[in-house]
This record gives sequence, C-alpha cells and structure tokens, in this order.
Amino acid sequence: MSGSAYFDLSTPRRIHVVGIGGPGMSAIAQVLCEMGHQVSGSDIHESGVLDRLRALGVSIIVGHDATAVHNCDAVTASTAIPPTNIELVAAAKQSVLVLSRAQVLGAICALKQSVAVAGTHGKTTTSAMLMHIMTTARLQPSFVIGGDVHGLGLGAGWRIGQYLVVEADESDSTHLALPLFGSILTNVDVDHLDHFETFDKIVESFEQYVKKIDGPKVLCADDAVCAKIASMYGCRTYGKNINADVRAVNVVLADGGSHFDIEARPSGSTVKHVLVGSVEVPLRGEHNVLNATAALTMAMELGVDFVVAAQALSVFGGVARRFDMRGIDNGVTFVDDYAHLPNEIIAVLRGARDTTDKWNRVVAVFQPNRFNRMSVMSGAYADAFADADVVVVTDIYSSGTTPIPGVTGKLVVDAIKNNHPGKRVEWIARREDLVIFLASTLTNGDLCISMGCGDVAQLPDEVISLRQSDRADEARKR
Repeated sequence: MSGSAYFDLSTPRRIHVVGIGGPGMSAIAQVLCEMGHQVSGSDIHESGVLDRLRALGVSIIVGHDATAVHNCDAVTASTAIPPTNIELVAAAKQSVLVLSRAQVLGAICALKQSVAVAGTHGKTTTSAMLMHIMTTARLQPSFVIGGDVHGLGLGAGWRIGQYLVVEADESDSTHLALPLFGSILTNVDVDHLDHFETFDKIVESFEQYVKKIDGPKVLCADDAVCAKIASMYGCRTYGKNINADVRAVNVVLADGGSHFDIEARPSGSTVKHVLVGSVEVPLRGEHNVLNATAALTMAMELGVDFVVAAQALSVFGGVARRFDMRGIDNGVTFVDDYAHLPNEIIAVLRGARDTTDKWNRVVAVFQPNRFNRMSVMSGAYADAFADADVVVVTDIYSSGTTPIPGVTGKLVVDAIKNNHPGKRVEWIARREDLVIFLASTLTNGDLCISMGCGDVAQLPDEVISLRQSDRADEARKR
C-alpha cells in the first residue's frame, strides 16, 4: 500500500487521543507530539505517563469530555475504548475523522522506512534491541515499541533518521495495516483466538504479512511456522537451527546473561557458515539469545557493522517488565515479568536458573489474563511451570473482557495439578490474601517471579512493603 493511502501526517495536525494513558496510545501520542502535531488526550486516571506527556506539551484531561474533540483533524483510540465513548460519539456527530490506533500507526510508518518486529513472543525486547543497535550505529531511528527501554525510560521517539523501528501487534491485525520496508518475525504461536478463531488463520495472517514486504525479511528458523514462511518468500533466517542463515552457536548462559558466537553465510547462498564474531548479552535465557540474534541479523541487513551491533548488545539494558529486578528484601529477590502465555512462562522460568545461580527456590506467581483467553487456553498452562518450585495462581485480570461463568484462575491450577500432582501449587484468588501469603511464606534465598500482563506488576512493591512493615512491628514489640 502506498503512503498516499494513509492519513497525511506530513503537515501539522490537531489530533485527540482517547485513552492516552495506555502503553500503546501514549507511545502514539508522544511520537505525534515530537513530529510537531498539536496533541490532546483524555484518560480516566492520573498517572506518571500523563505527567510525562504533559511535559512534552500534550494537553490532557482526566475523565471524558465531548468538547475535547472540537476543531480536531482526527480522533484516535485503542480497541479497548468502546464506540459509545462520549468523545468518539461527539467526533462522529461533528464529522471529525475517527482513526483506529492501527490507522494512525500506519500513517506514522508511511513517513519513514519502517522496520517492524512481529510475532507472538519477543516483539518488545527484539524491537528495543534493534533500535538500540541502530542508535549506536548513529542511524538515529524513530521507534514505537511496546515497553519502556531501560536507560531511556520511554518506548517511543521521533528522530531525524530515515528508519522507524515499530512493534507490529497481531492481536487486532494491526500488523497487516502497516506500510513496511522490512520485518523480523520471531515466532508464530497460539493466541488471540477471539480475533482469529483458529491457529490456521493466525498462520495465514503472518503469511500475508511477510508476502507484502519488499525489503529485508528476517525470520526464525527455530520456529516451524516461520521456517515454512521463510522458504515460501525467500527470507533471511536466524536461530540455533543448523539450517539458519545466521546461527547462534556455542551458547553459554551464566551470570545472568549469555555469551555466544555468530556464524553466517552470505544472503542467497548455500555455502558453509563462517564465524563472524562473539556476542555477550546481559539478559537471561535462550529466548534472549534468539531475540539478540534476530536484531543483529536485521541490523546487518541494514548495513550495520557486526562489531558495532555486538558492542551495542553487550550494554543493552533491557525493557521494563522483562525479568525486571524489583528489589531484594531480607534475602528474597523479587523479579517481575510480562510473560503471560505458556511458552513465554517456560522461557522465563528456564532462564531464571543459569549455571551460576544459587536460588533455594523459584516461586512463580501468575496472574492469568482475559476471560476469553482462559476459557480456551487454560489447559495449555499445564506444563508451563515445570521449572518453578512453588506456583501461586491468582484470579484473572480481565483486560476489559467479560467474565464467563466458571472461568477463573483455578482452571490453571487444576491443569498444573493434573499433570504435576507432586508440585506445590497454591490458588489464592484475592489480592490481599496473595500479598499476605507471599510476605509470610518467602524465605532467605528465594527468587519470587511475578508474571502476567495485568496489575501483577505492582505485586513486588506490595509484598516488600508488607514484609518491611511486619518486621518493624516485630521490632516495636521487643
């Protein structure tokens, strides 16, 4: 699709963002503001994100007001905002153009040579790695990714370089709506069945996605679906697989990071792989070895020297909520992670113990997400926690979905117990009870990992606070 088919952002516009405090919409708002557009927004709660946007010059109201859309060129909102929202209704009555997040993101992508990262898992970390490499290589890329990058404190920015690094989300088929120059495809797994209905339709969407890209296409050879799509469309492949064009070999996981060598063969060639060099990444797990190899492969496709890319990866600080160290309290280490799908949880828990770790126990705390997801996928979590010593499951975080009778976090508990009857699995639905249980159960040498894409992100702070309060009470009683 040509750039002319998208909303024109090449001249200053007045744009209102409904639900501006969410991670996706706040990133859009920041980029629009930095592009020079007049941006306003609304949200139902105050937050640090709103303060950050205000500092950029975005006018924000807390609550919703029909007058906020007056004299706008366009209004945009995420799929989480219902069409009955008073600002969207007012925009329609005033014939103000209402754009989806995908349409606005497409308009932004149309102004640059946009390089996306797509796939069920690993998008945010891989996008951040690629952006970091390209920034180190002085390409000054713009970026719109799904999480704040450590060291920057933000997940979006508009820069003067020719490239834009963008995370291409498949949950509502946004990935198919973006005009892209190139893309990484990390993997294809089961998710968002409420949108796609079947796994075959998910696969079909990614086939269409890759087919329409004319520039560099970098796909994971370790993933069966990606490998098939790569063979269909002549893509560059990466991974640990012996058939990958760019391979990570001699992988060593230690000291909370990884060291590995990169072997590669020229594009379009079947000649033997040659050693390119070594890479160190200060992130845990083999999944991050693959993420780093993906970013490095695309960077080299864009002309970045391997040495520059490897140096950038060696100091990459990671992304918020990806094995995020949240504190150590009286010998207990607290980590938080966005993992919420079975394969993501498996990867995080495997990465939690490398050859140098000395944890006494790994305690995994999981907050399931979305009633519709759990109604069809709860059984898929049966083996996801095999590498945890203790598993604690709480109730479902709705993410705007409607409760379904009989669908609770206990479905996950039952699935785990059926496959692993000897494993300690606790079902604690209420948040208050969960905090009390963890505060009293965790002991010196434990690693507590909270996982999920809901408000479980605040759990480490809550548990640490209660533990400290309990110790202070004990001290006063002595």
